[in-house]
Amino acid sequence: MGESAFLEIGQQGLQIALLVAAPLLMASLIVGILISLVQVATSLQDATLTFVPKILAVGLTLLLIGHWMMRVLVDYTNRILTILPGIIG
Repeated sequence: MGESAFLEIGQQGLQIALLVAAPLLMASLIVGILISLVQVATSLQDATLTFVPKILAVGLTLLLIGHWMMRVLVDYTNRILTILPGIIG
């Protein structure tokens, strides 16, 4: 196991990072767009208005799917630690 194993581990790491970050980013994006639409409709142009709803949305998302995110990260770490002795030699 040489370079290809390291490349595969890196590729899987990037995929896991995207998979875990996507729900949080999507929640923040959706809330940001909704707040922007409300700001446009009401002509309320306060830049700090979007922070609290985004933080609440990300926190709620973490509460709902945090256990899944942790399980995915722990499974990936276990796979890496299992195959690491074979890669090192």
